[in-house]
Amino acid sequence: MNQLMIATTPPTKTQYSEHEAAQELGVSVDQLRTLIRSHIVETDEDLNNVSVASFHPSDLLVLKLLNGPKASPTPQD
Repeated sequence: MNQLMIATTPPTKTQYSEHEAAQELGVSVDQLRTLIRSHIVETDEDLNNVSVASFHPSDLLVLKLLNGPKASPTPQD
């Protein structure tokens, strides 16, 4: 009898710490905080809570879009 093998992908992360979020975005924690300060939080008190916050994949997507495109190499002739 043939057995059907189904390939499964490992579960994706559902929450990221401040450090993990910065790493996923390819920025430093300070750059992440600057990004959040300029686009998300309204007061410095809100920013103090970032280090205890958890980020969801959708949060990282929004932050990535707010961070703008990375410079891509231009083709050489």
